[in-house]
Order: sequence, then C-alpha cells, then structure tokens
Amino acid sequence: MRPLVPDPDIVLIGAGPNGLAAACRLARAGLSTLVVEADPDRPGGAVGTVEGTLPGFRHDVGAAFFPWGRLSPAFRALRLEDVGLRWILAPIDSCHPARDGTVAIVGRDLPRCEAHFGSPEDGAALGRIVRWYRSIEPRLLAALLAPLPPVRAALRLLPEAPRLAGVFLRSGAGFARRHFRSEAARRVFPGLALHVDVGPEDRFGAALGFMLGMTATTGGYAIPEGGAQAVADALVRRLASYGGRIVLGARVRRIVVRDGRARAVVLEDGREIPARRAVVADTCVAALLLDLVGRSEVPPFVADFLARYPRGFGTFKIDWALAAPVPWTEPLAHDSAVVHAGESLSDLARFTAEVRGGRIPRDPYLVIGQQSRFDATRAPAGGHTLWAYSRVPSRVAGGWRTHADAFADAVETRIEQLAPGFRSTIRARRIHTPDDLERMDANLVGGDLGGGSNAWHRQLVFRPIFPYFRHRMPVGGLYLASSYAHPGAGVHGMCGWNAAARVLADLRIREPTAACP
Repeated sequence: MRPLVPDPDIVLIGAGPNGLAAACRLARAGLSTLVVEADPDRPGGAVGTVEGTLPGFRHDVGAAFFPWGRLSPAFRALRLEDVGLRWILAPIDSCHPARDGTVAIVGRDLPRCEAHFGSPEDGAALGRIVRWYRSIEPRLLAALLAPLPPVRAALRLLPEAPRLAGVFLRSGAGFARRHFRSEAARRVFPGLALHVDVGPEDRFGAALGFMLGMTATTGGYAIPEGGAQAVADALVRRLASYGGRIVLGARVRRIVVRDGRARAVVLEDGREIPARRAVVADTCVAALLLDLVGRSEVPPFVADFLARYPRGFGTFKIDWALAAPVPWTEPLAHDSAVVHAGESLSDLARFTAEVRGGRIPRDPYLVIGQQSRFDATRAPAGGHTLWAYSRVPSRVAGGWRTHADAFADAVETRIEQLAPGFRSTIRARRIHTPDDLERMDANLVGGDLGGGSNAWHRQLVFRPIFPYFRHRMPVGGLYLASSYAHPGAGVHGMCGWNAAARVLADLRIREPTAACP
C-alpha cells in the first residue's frame, strides 16, 4: 500500500508533548518528519481538553497545571507563545488547607507565602530556602533536565553540592522535619511528591516534592488559556511551521526491524510507512519493545525486565460541572490555582501505605484544580469547572467499576469537609478510573501518570533501564522520547527534546544556530 508520506526521514509514534517537542526539533533541523497518532480526534495524549460533563464546560483530560510550562528549555526554544499559547497565573499557586483550620501556601508571591506558611518561624525558613533556590535555579534546571551525563551543568553546581545533598539525600518527611516546625508547613513538600509515587518516608524522596514546590515560586503553576489542549495545539502549529506533519487516527501495529535496525512502521490498517533515518517513539517503553518491536529483537535481560516493569500509582480522577465556585472555608484557597487536601505527615504516610497495600484509601489525599476561577473560557457564564485526582491502586478486587461511585463520593466528602456546601453546587460529574485513563492514553498503564515509577532507583541512568538511558533503544535507529526516559514525569517536553538531540547527534546533523523561527 502507498505510505501516507513518501519515505519521511523520521517517523514519530505518538503526539503527546514529548513526541511533538521531538518532532519540532527534528523538523527544525531539516528532517522530513511525520508524527502518527492513534487518537482520531486530537493530538496531545494526556494533555487535552474536552467537554466531558455538560455543554460548554471544558475539562482537562489529564495534566492541567504546568510548573514547567514557563521554565522548560524546550518550550522556551520553540516560543509557543508566538503561535498562540497564553499562560494564566493565579495569585496563589498551591494552597494546603486542613480540616483543623491550619494552612500553608506556596507561589510566586514570596512575602504572602512567608506570612501564610504555618507559623512565622516556618515562613521565615521557607523564605530562606526559596531565595537560595531562586539563585541557583538556572544552573539546577540545566543539570536536571539535560541529557545524561550533564557534566558541565553539574560542575557549575559544585559550590552548592553540600546544600543540595541536604535536600536530595533526605526523605520528604526528613526534609520537612529538618526545616519546619508546624504540621501545616511540614505537609506541603511531601504532599507535592504524591503527584507521583513518592511517599513521605521514601528514601531520597525529598527531591521531587522540593522541585515541585520551588518551581511554584518561580514559573508558577501556569494554566493554559482555553485548556491544556492549547499546549498540544501550539506544538502542532510550531511543527507545521517547520514543515512537519501529523496524521491522526493512525495507530501503529508494529515496527519493521531488518538487519537489527528499525526501518518502518506498520499501521493497523496495514499501511507501511518507511522511515529513512529513524523511528522515534513517545510510548510506553514496554509496549514499544515487547509489542511493537517484538521480544525476539531485544536482549533477553531487557525483555525480562520490561515484562515486570515497575509502575507508579494508579490515578482516580473526577471532573465536575459546578453552578458556583467551590465555597472554601479557607479564604486563601479561593485565590489558588491548585488546592491540596492532606492533614499531616502521618496522614500522608497512612495514605501511601494504603495505596501500596492495594487498598482503596479511606480518606483520600487530593490534588484539586479550579481552572475556571482564573480562565473564563472553561465554563458558561456563572458556571465553573473543578478537576481533582487521588492516587489509588491500579487494580482492585472486583474491578474499579465496582467501586468507582463509592470512591467518588468519598472524594466529594473530603472536599465538602474543607468547603461546606460544595455538593450543592454540583450539576454533573464524570469519573475516570485507572482503567479509563489507560483506555484514553495507552501510555498511562494502570492509570500511572508518571511514565513508570519515579522512585529514586528508577531515575537517571536507571530510566528506563541501564544501559539504555540515553534515548537509544537496543534496536538500531529506534529512540525513546516519552516520559519513560530521562528526565521523566512532567509536561516539559524535555524527554522528547533530548531524544531529538540524540538522533541529530547520531545522524551528524548540525542544528540551526537560531533557537527559534
């Protein structure tokens, strides 16, 4: 059968942010680049927006707030604002209220955060940490987001090594107890780490929560005007400006390997698309090598490991259409992009143990997003949207559909305790179990949002598996560009951006000197 595009240089599988960032970089360097995306309706994967409850109520299907949106080197180089992306920032980026009336906030307004961080002493401690972090952020991000090994970036951080070790070598709870005295302050950074599968007492677990908290104070938890789909759409427009193409509704069935090298992809309808130079995949690494390539083409130790690939927590997400804003008891929550519902370090530890034990949490820790407070495009006049998720076991006895309504009720009860009258504002809700999320995006295996586990021993050279940590896969001409590769979870595009750099280096293609169009 005739291919969709005659012999592109690059065939890129998957149009998530990482795949699109990779495609943009490759197309900008002059390579004929074709992106094939299984979804027939939209690019973006877990970064998208749909009317999921009632007409006119626009809900983000996955990622909704973007700590890396204004900081990512990939997004900055692509100048997405020049192709229509507009970021909105709330007065407060993250609010952490509890049922006992205590509260802590983090965000770009440091004096306000210092005044509301559990106690005056803890506010002062936060201020010292944030001012230090702001002084090193460019050097630190260069080291954390760069391809491995980031030797030059790491050398520039040597003077800060002892202080960074004091953060990165601790558990989240250890870091919190070291720096703060009030429970309100102590629950903030370990709570943020539960955006992935890092619990408060996990060894070397402080880094992730620390980085999410600190980026709230610099780039902020930015909201794309019109919905998360605007990020994907901007990347598609930038790709088109470089001459790249995307085809929707084109699911890849297998990758053709000849003489140890990826030569083409075959779609479900039988069409074969040759790839003259490389195949780049924004996919789950296990699905890529075991299903699309085939176990016989990869080393046995790789195949064996991928068959039991360590996954992160599952995710249970709810979207609501509301008749009014959430009636928070805590005034600061009204000004916050994201509200985190957790009581204490012990509460977070209890929650983590329940999820890891395969039990449905009895009192769920929540990440709650109220985009429509700051973006009027999300709902009809007078209406509001709400978005929330909890971490859960990927699989439960009887299947998630058996428990979905009861757990959704428990989530609403948790919000009602912080916002009496919340339930009376609900016009409609839509539940997304871990199974639903995987059906929406095959990369979200078991509802895992983080590209596999984000524990310390699944990072750096162990991501996705040593020695294949520099985007090259054990098949010639095949590269991994998804969050299953370094630097991992988060909508920053850097997994794809760095994968594209590796492709260009291997092909000995010099990039344009200009960083943008």
